Amino acid sequence: MREGNFRRSSDGRNRNVTGPDRILEYVNEGESSFGLMDFIASRRPDSKRNDIKKWLRFGHLMVNGHVTTAFDSPVEPGDMVRLNTTRPFVTFRHPRVEIVYEDDDVIVINKGYGLLSVGAQNAKKEINAYDIIRNYIKEVDPRNKLFIVHRLDRDTSGLMMFAKSQEAQEVLRHNWNNMVLERLYVAVLEGNLEQESGYVKSRLMENSQFKVYSTDDPNQGKLAVTHYKVLGRGNNLTLAEFSLDTGRKNQIRVHASDLGHPISGDRKYGAKKSPLHRLALHARTLRFAHPITRKDMYFETPIPVKFQTVLRRQNI
Repeated sequence: MREGNFRRSSDGRNRNVTGPDRILEYVNEGESSFGLMDFIASRRPDSKRNDIKKWLRFGHLMVNGHVTTAFDSPVEPGDMVRLNTTRPFVTFRHPRVEIVYEDDDVIVINKGYGLLSVGAQNAKKEINAYDIIRNYIKEVDPRNKLFIVHRLDRDTSGLMMFAKSQEAQEVLRHNWNNMVLERLYVAVLEGNLEQESGYVKSRLMENSQFKVYSTDDPNQGKLAVTHYKVLGRGNNLTLAEFSLDTGRKNQIRVHASDLGHPISGDRKYGAKKSPLHRLALHARTLRFAHPITRKDMYFETPIPVKFQTVLRRQNI
């Protein structure tokens, strides 16, 4: 068990509570799974059962970074349980962002399409994922900070992460290609991509209109390599998976266009239609070595349902 003091904001039920929170941490170091209530009861034999029920009911308990109120929520071997004896944990809810994982050093989110990752410089202030998450962690503790390590395009949905400590940011930025072990994207492409799998390799440049393009000049641009695999076909569309050897701006969008099959809805790079009324690109999988613990971290979201149904939809 570890004990720490963290200043937390009130959730409305404890507005008169001030000062640092008392947060206790318990790790399931055994080989068996427990229900959350039984796990806390075993670690705190002096606590009354009614107190544990109140902690559950009002959100004082967190399993692996997620607040839970279910008494039978499983606590697996190696899981971390946090108990805030002072007040409920601050919970996060937003219609366009989901927190997938959070610890003291990193936070992984599932970003909705149409949302900027980070606010654009020298532009009208617009809601973005960075500000949404920063406001949340500041509500948890005003001393908290958020650091940028990578971005997704505004119209690309899916997994991305921020660092919560400067040390984590520096490790990730300076060792990005070694720390990030896998990034997989799924996209709906126009037309029938005949090859089941393959790759595109080119050098990418950006023009004065901020459009990225491939060049054959070996002395220009930056090398980009994109691998692809077909997952499904239908309605003259192709569902494909992409993985990156490099992480260049608009890389998948440009290389899909180079294949002659631009991403559905991507008129900037040659798409003719937009049956989903969005850019049909989603960052599905993110796997990386934790910048502090070096633990293998793996996250995956489902393929968006509309990406699959549009292949079967009639008269699109």
